[in-house]
Amino acid sequence: MKDLVEVIAKSLVDNPDEVVVTESNKDRATVIELQVSKDDMGKVIGKHGRIAKAIRSVVKAAASKDDKKVVVEILQ
Repeated sequence: MKDLVEVIAKSLVDNPDEVVVTESNKDRATVIELQVSKDDMGKVIGKHGRIAKAIRSVVKAAASKDDKKVVVEILQ
């Protein structure tokens, strides 16, 4: 899942070298944290959060295939 988020984020931003994705397990869920440069934050979130919601939907669909719960957090 980490690789999926990384590929999506790098294709959206102007500074793909500054994309950092970390993955950790908390309770019964996998938490994926996405960090991008301050200038690219709007491109990852999108108007009214549409891009962020789409990223979460794609990851959730991929995770449901393996019966896992995955949470995507976008950090500043």
